[in-house]
Amino acid sequence: MLILLGGLAVFTVTGLPIAYGLGLSAVLYFLWYHPELLLVIPQRVYSGLDSELMLALPLYVLMGAMMNQGGLTARLIDFSLLLVGRLRGGLGMVCVVSSMIISGISGSSVADAASIGSVLIPEMERRGYSREYAAGITVAATTNGMIIPPSIPMVIFAFMATESVGKLFLSTAIPGLILGLVQMAINGIIARKHNYPVEDIQFTVPAVLSRLRNGVLPLLMPIFVIGAVVIGMTTATEAAGVGVLYAFLAGALFYHELKPRHVPPMLRESIMSSANVMIITAFSGLYTWILALEKAPDRVAAFVLGLDLPLWVVLLVLDIIILAVGFFVDVAPAIILLTPVFMPALKALGVSPIQFGAILIVGMAVGLVTPPVGMCLNVVSTMTKLDIVTIFRASIPFLIADVIVLLLVTFVPAVSLWLPALLMD
Repeated sequence: MLILLGGLAVFTVTGLPIAYGLGLSAVLYFLWYHPELLLVIPQRVYSGLDSELMLALPLYVLMGAMMNQGGLTARLIDFSLLLVGRLRGGLGMVCVVSSMIISGISGSSVADAASIGSVLIPEMERRGYSREYAAGITVAATTNGMIIPPSIPMVIFAFMATESVGKLFLSTAIPGLILGLVQMAINGIIARKHNYPVEDIQFTVPAVLSRLRNGVLPLLMPIFVIGAVVIGMTTATEAAGVGVLYAFLAGALFYHELKPRHVPPMLRESIMSSANVMIITAFSGLYTWILALEKAPDRVAAFVLGLDLPLWVVLLVLDIIILAVGFFVDVAPAIILLTPVFMPALKALGVSPIQFGAILIVGMAVGLVTPPVGMCLNVVSTMTKLDIVTIFRASIPFLIADVIVLLLVTFVPAVSLWLPALLMD
């Protein structure tokens, strides 16, 4: 275990991509302890990818890209103006609401940060918001992208934990709603303090009907993507395929903004983005097999149970570990590494795997906004030309909402378990 974990730590610190760090540390383990098992490596690497569920990843990425290119994102933002634009700090409210709605379609916080930020950050600056504030609320709001279903990280967790994707999707629906409402409340308090503007939204019948007509297709999309999985009509992979077809038809035939020339770059983007996760998943299959061979999950479970600590203490330590890992490790590899290690111990303590998945996803969402690895932080930094530390400081008030929701999911099981039990048990 010293070679396995120590090797991974050394390779990661030296800047080697974590996928290759996983693979090389596993090879070192075999060379040192079990050279007779070297022939197993190709088999275990392949088995790490041998799941139909993993086909959903490129489809969700492609769906988000088509949604952005096809004009669905812009129309959702315009619809959000109708809902909250007349509140104090209206564009900040729109940023949060847009992220909540778009999260129910794209499944990716990074995609949300790129699409929402490119539209709203320049507009917020023109309306008198500071660039730092606009960037901060954008990155914090887009953490909902991996919380509100569908969620690409949740698909990865479902694969690692062999749990129901539908139940996992439902487990974070209420936490995502709470997160959005708390972030809106924080934005309202700051907006009143700085006297940020109220948007002049016309509420004439023609104007309202126009926004509703433009927004109805994007708003119906989550029903097809999530509802089909929840009611058992499709698998998560099939639902992602339906979502791609829906986004293509809406963008190409109804809004006429998605052209044939746009498709090849989007296919390339979805392939490359998914390949990064797939490589990590492949080598993690080998890595987690070694952990199982060494009975590491059982030892962790025995150690935790042997401490005889109250459950709330164990869960609090888990939250701290998840938040700490999020500072240095990206979401996908963190889920892949933490799930097989901690899930047996938590199951032994009576914690549902569905609740553990919700805790892990909500906790890792904070890592998207924490330097130096935070992907959303780096995306918005590139757009605004602000350094990541400045954006992180501006996002801190809104990250308080993430921590509140994380504590709720951790210590109030019904927050994540009530909806799956209601609709799927």
